[in-house]
Amino acid sequence: MKILHGLLFRGLILMLFLPAAFSLRGADKKIVLIAGKPSHGPGEHEFRAGCLLFKKCLDRVPGISSVVYSNGWPDVATAFDGADAVLIYADGGAGHPIIHGNHSNVLAGLMAKGVGLGCAHFGVEIPSTNGGPQLLEWIGGYYEHLYSVNPMWTPEFKTFPDHPITHGVKPFSNRDEWYFNIRFQPPLPGEKAGVKADSRGITPILVATPSDQVRNGKYVYPAGPYEHVMKNKGRPETMMWAYERPDGGRGFGFTGGHTHANWGHESQLKVVVNALLWIAKAEAPADGVPTSITPEELKQNLDPKGRKK
Repeated sequence: MKILHGLLFRGLILMLFLPAAFSLRGADKKIVLIAGKPSHGPGEHEFRAGCLLFKKCLDRVPGISSVVYSNGWPDVATAFDGADAVLIYADGGAGHPIIHGNHSNVLAGLMAKGVGLGCAHFGVEIPSTNGGPQLLEWIGGYYEHLYSVNPMWTPEFKTFPDHPITHGVKPFSNRDEWYFNIRFQPPLPGEKAGVKADSRGITPILVATPSDQVRNGKYVYPAGPYEHVMKNKGRPETMMWAYERPDGGRGFGFTGGHTHANWGHESQLKVVVNALLWIAKAEAPADGVPTSITPEELKQNLDPKGRKK
């Protein structure tokens, strides 16, 4: 009888703990970080070093695994196996990784499975007729040449929406190539585009109002100014957004990240790493992902581009 009771007790314990064990295993998430090829000068477009900082922070979160693929699109056949989210931090435009080879088809297959997608800095720019429609569908918006603008300026991010991406994010400001006038999904009939979450599934995350001087240019390229940008003086602009796709998948766009040193701003790093968790459908800590890094860590893994003059 004692043996029977012992077996029953052990069976009860197993019944209690096995679901929890499977739940924990089911919560594990894989995030693939695609770092573009070296470009620009030292300290600029440091895609590999930036992605390795994201990984360092993600590694602090239980249940999260991440892998960095350097020098552009992964040449590993199994790179996306089991992926819950993908980040593209790379040069865009005509060289965007999405629009070469079969990459668009690969991503379309991942999106159909509910995989999240994030694009950062130049990675949000893509030709309007080749890749633009896909990014509208997958992340809700993109940088459109001669419509969006890319000035070097210093926005002040003072307030944030109540969203998992903003957990632990505090007001911050830095000078960088912050794109704005992004091409977003068009508003639904009777709805006005703005800086609040709307029925298109877009939630602005980082919002600031450019000065008239910033709107008037000169922009980094082409110099501008553009009349359609100047006429919206005083309008708040979105530099980072979150997107919930109708199929349940998630995406985000982040327009900063030109200057590597700005990842030393803890809140800038936090808002992007939080976003990576969010698009992977992982729960963000109440205070966000820990993103404290040392000046020495910030200088690690920089591309060998020579010395600044």
